Amino acid sequence: MNWSGLESLLSGVNKYSTAFGRIWLSMVFVFRVLVFVVAAQRVWGDESKDFVCNTRQPGCTNICYDHIFPISHIRLWALQLIFVTCPSLIVMAHVKFREGKDAKYVEQHHGSHLYSNPGKKRGGLWWTYLLSLILKAGFDASFLYILYKIYDGYDLPRLSKCSLDPCPNTVDCFISRPTEKKIFMLFMVVSSALCIFMCLCEMLYLVGKRIAKLVKIRHQNEQILFAEQHELTDMVPPRSQYHKTDPTLTDSAHDKL
Repeated sequence: MNWSGLESLLSGVNKYSTAFGRIWLSMVFVFRVLVFVVAAQRVWGDESKDFVCNTRQPGCTNICYDHIFPISHIRLWALQLIFVTCPSLIVMAHVKFREGKDAKYVEQHHGSHLYSNPGKKRGGLWWTYLLSLILKAGFDASFLYILYKIYDGYDLPRLSKCSLDPCPNTVDCFISRPTEKKIFMLFMVVSSALCIFMCLCEMLYLVGKRIAKLVKIRHQNEQILFAEQHELTDMVPPRSQYHKTDPTLTDSAHDKL
């Protein structure tokens, strides 16, 4: 799996993300991808070779291993990381689409831009970004649930009993380094939970910021409407409407006036 290529693609998402999104991306690569590549794969290795049952019945060990490990933790986490990081690529593709659309608009309108900033989360891009957060949190939560259901919790027992055919009776099976594997599994589970938490925080931040902006715009519109409906009028008639007389003038003078 080419993680370096995936990292180079997702690194471009940083400039289109909020602060919560950048923290999420850092957590994915530092606490999940690097741990997965550097440590987890070496801890698990080829687990089927190290799986031992106290019987020599042909096929019994393979059947018991398939029953206890329906899917390898390594492969499950690899699928989880692929699914979780894909929504970020949707956001990046939407931004690239906007940039291409803006470039065509500039050519047709002699330098006038369609978007002042194609990466700004407004209109359709805002909804795409919010959808990507929902998908990322949903995928992480789904894989945590799958892992919990497959292995009946986040635990690796030192001893597993198996009584499936072709085993002659109930046999005891053992996995190698169960404590070390359990520690790495819990680490990956906690990292996934923290990523879900960061996605929820980012969703609340985006929605809260959008609501605050709408309230501000509504308040400004109400102020403009109030000003238009209550325009200032002249409270005092013009001075030309008043006929001023001098009380010191005589009646004849008034008549002349």
